[in-house]
Amino acid sequence: MHKVGFFKSIHVKFVLIYILLILLAMQIIGLYFAQQLEETLSKNFKDSIEDRMNIVEFSVREEMIKVRSEEDLTLEQSLYSVLYGFQSEDIDEIRVIDSSYRILASSAIENQSLVGQRSTDELVMQSIVGETPLDRTKINRQSERRIWIRTLPIMTAGGEVLGTLYMEADIENVYEQMNEINSILAVGTAISMAITAILGVLVAQTISKPISDMRRQAQAMAKGNFSRKVRVYGEDEIGQLARAFNNLTNRLQESQQSTESERRKLASVLSNMTDGVLSTDRRGRVILINDPALRLLNVSRETVINRPITSVLNLESEYTFEDLIHIKEAITLDFSTYEESTLLRTSFSVIQKETGFVNGVIAVLHDNTEQEKIDMERREFVANVSHELRTPLTTMRSYLEALADGAWEDPDLAPNFLNVTQTETERMIRLVNDLLKLSKMDSNETELNKEMVEFNVFFNRIIDRFEMSKSQNVHFERQLPKEQYFVEIDPDKLTQVIDNIISNALKYSPEGGKVRFDMMEQDGYIMIRISDQGMGIPKENIDKIFDRFYRVDRARSREMGGTGLGLAISKEMINAHGGVIWAESQYGRGTTIYFTLPYELDDGDEWE
Repeated sequence: MHKVGFFKSIHVKFVLIYILLILLAMQIIGLYFAQQLEETLSKNFKDSIEDRMNIVEFSVREEMIKVRSEEDLTLEQSLYSVLYGFQSEDIDEIRVIDSSYRILASSAIENQSLVGQRSTDELVMQSIVGETPLDRTKINRQSERRIWIRTLPIMTAGGEVLGTLYMEADIENVYEQMNEINSILAVGTAISMAITAILGVLVAQTISKPISDMRRQAQAMAKGNFSRKVRVYGEDEIGQLARAFNNLTNRLQESQQSTESERRKLASVLSNMTDGVLSTDRRGRVILINDPALRLLNVSRETVINRPITSVLNLESEYTFEDLIHIKEAITLDFSTYEESTLLRTSFSVIQKETGFVNGVIAVLHDNTEQEKIDMERREFVANVSHELRTPLTTMRSYLEALADGAWEDPDLAPNFLNVTQTETERMIRLVNDLLKLSKMDSNETELNKEMVEFNVFFNRIIDRFEMSKSQNVHFERQLPKEQYFVEIDPDKLTQVIDNIISNALKYSPEGGKVRFDMMEQDGYIMIRISDQGMGIPKENIDKIFDRFYRVDRARSREMGGTGLGLAISKEMINAHGGVIWAESQYGRGTTIYFTLPYELDDGDEWE
């Protein structure tokens, strides 16, 4: 199971947010409280100082405007006694300065040497010139404490400026009190934050635990496990969410089972189809292909997936994906190679949503190679039969018309015309008989009357018959084994096969040529070989000589009375006996026909 990082956990996030909100609230409250408290303490301190300065100013003014006798104290002494009476812990020093900026008195004993000197303090000068009270705060360099300096002009009732009061008060105590209060506030904040964190963890757990349960359930569902249920902790919104989640799990399980069942059915249908199926996405890229399609296209799944369907089907030069969407009729694709012919009949259907949005295309590939071959063979067969029948019929009609026109009365021409007509009639009868034989073989209506035959004797008899009846000067050479090979065959049918092969060998052998007969044993079969020294067959035609009506030299074949069906009938008969037949040839040097038959090696005693 995937673990959530510590700082990514909703539990930690909830507690942190909770603590940060409380901390932010307390900071705002503390800042506002400290600021207001500082302003209040500072204001109270300054108001207190100002009140005392006002009293001092009154006393000093009275002393400065008083008319003195000789018995009275001097102005400096009287001012010092006034200032000395107002000393306190808050006030460090009070000075009296006249309008000429001369220091008249100071309450600080250590600064008595300044009395009588001129004050150079800028704040004093500004206060006298401006006739207004001024103040400022600075740090005492010796004690490094903050002091508050205030000047208050000494005015007569008539508005005359007699001088100013200069006062230095220790305001550091106010800031020390603020620091103590801030420390107390910080400790209180820390304690409250600790309590808040504990409460936040407890509160967050009540929310995050059900969510964690649902997260684990969702991860299990993603892996296909629908058996777990989320625990319901209460009837609040989270409890209702947990109930809804459990209900959703049940629904998803039912839906997943239904989908999986349909998927298996679809997969079974696609895998067992003989037709190939390709499916694309809305961009025309292949997202699904079944095994028959891979075989028909001779490609691998990895090289096809996510490729454009037009590229997979070699349609890039003719069609675009948009063209395939609008194709209504099937098209034929040619995937033929040099070794094998492959024609695929392809139909396209569009996958659309209810809104009409095209989601993709499904292409169904049907192997139409065999059907096309059958159709072509049927057309060729009909054309060949028509041609083969038309030739003798045309000849017969010509001669019969000549006879009808009076040639029958000519004793020299009439017998010749009748002989030609009879020959063409026999040729048509042979053609029809051969066609009937092939038709029966195609419909499996031919019955083989098999019997056990010693093939050496059987083969030699057929060769002897041809050797005695041959008209041309052709030599027969036999290389047959002395062992007895017993085969179960239909003697009549196999005689037709061998007769046809030997007839062809004699037909195409030159004068003085040789026909060779061989027989050998090979893997439970006997293989018979009949070779001639005729003109041979071109290499490109060797595989076609067993096709119906196929002739290498059509003109010569017809002259010799052939129908073009002999080797086709021979092939069907050999196949019916469980063997195979084929040919080898070198053009200009002769042709060899091979065929095999299953046999039993025996001494032959029980067959005599």
